[in-house]
Amino acid sequence: MKSVNLKSPAVASMPARKTGLLLGGGAPNSTLIAGALAAFVDEGIEFDVISASGAGVLMGLLYTTPHEATPRQALQSWADTGVADSIYKMIPINYKIFQKPGMQASTFRDVFQPPASNPFVQAFKQTFAGAPTAWSDWGKLMLSSLSPSDLSSKSLGLCAHLPFLEKAVDFSGVKTMRPQFYINAYNLTEHRMQNWGKHEIAPEHVRAALSFPFLYAPTNIAGSDYIEGAALDTLNFDPFIEGKGEHHDADTLVILDILGDERLLRKPRNLYDAWVRSIITPLVKISKSELRLFELEHNTDAHTGQPKRRLLKLDLMKGIPEQHWPDTLDWSSSNMQLLFDVGYKAGAAFCREHGDLLRRTAEQSALAA
Repeated sequence: MKSVNLKSPAVASMPARKTGLLLGGGAPNSTLIAGALAAFVDEGIEFDVISASGAGVLMGLLYTTPHEATPRQALQSWADTGVADSIYKMIPINYKIFQKPGMQASTFRDVFQPPASNPFVQAFKQTFAGAPTAWSDWGKLMLSSLSPSDLSSKSLGLCAHLPFLEKAVDFSGVKTMRPQFYINAYNLTEHRMQNWGKHEIAPEHVRAALSFPFLYAPTNIAGSDYIEGAALDTLNFDPFIEGKGEHHDADTLVILDILGDERLLRKPRNLYDAWVRSIITPLVKISKSELRLFELEHNTDAHTGQPKRRLLKLDLMKGIPEQHWPDTLDWSSSNMQLLFDVGYKAGAAFCREHGDLLRRTAEQSALAA
């Protein structure tokens, strides 16, 4: 979908009130979003409302409330979580992100990743500090391989629920961040989509929002089981829909979607790639359909046929080299860095085109508040 024509009389006459940012799901290529958000940071672009789903939840929190880092540093660090190419070619799994589940594995991690005062861990870290990425990642692979696990045929998911989360996000600042912030998860117990605002969000809500089936067990909150919202709604439009959310008056929505591109549908290279693409394939169609449905049912005035608000979709995929497309779902270091750079360039170009509009709208919203 192309951006709505900003010269449309109905849109041009709207008073600037509120800007919204939608961050879609899609973990392997989420550094595209991280790069675009880094460009927004550098260009001073801010939003009144952020609505996120799936991997976009983590990207949005790194953008707004990172732990012991600036937003720019935190977003760049996500691009650094890829696995060295020399290792990934042999073991195409991101053991740095997807870690073993269970109490035994958790205890093992506590031993090797405790507070900074532990002298043994400091010695281990110094062994790999400043080492080339491959050597550092070999050390992490060794630890991952040595870790025990409670995984069995009765387990409900392959991996631990983001054990690094509290080290990445400053949850003490979520409630007081400037923009309104929403994340979604699907309630399996009550069979409904759930949205949480920034005043409710705690680590367990983020884990629920990222509990993709099979990878993670459902997250239980107050007796209800939740799975990742992006598994069903890859774009969380609910906060901007009249009758569902409080921000249907937002007049400009910026959309960062990394799933709604059919170029992601490709012949797999191996069995592991086939499994990854089996996850992505239905999400591509869901994402495209959601965007189209929102545009037709919730963003078109029934009387005039004119758009109710500006929809600006940032084309994050445009800069990916054609020969690189088969690798875009890899967790390799080279792919994650390339996608971060592509996302950054796309975000910078978007700011050059729409930055004045977004800054003006944000300034007017701040004055009105």
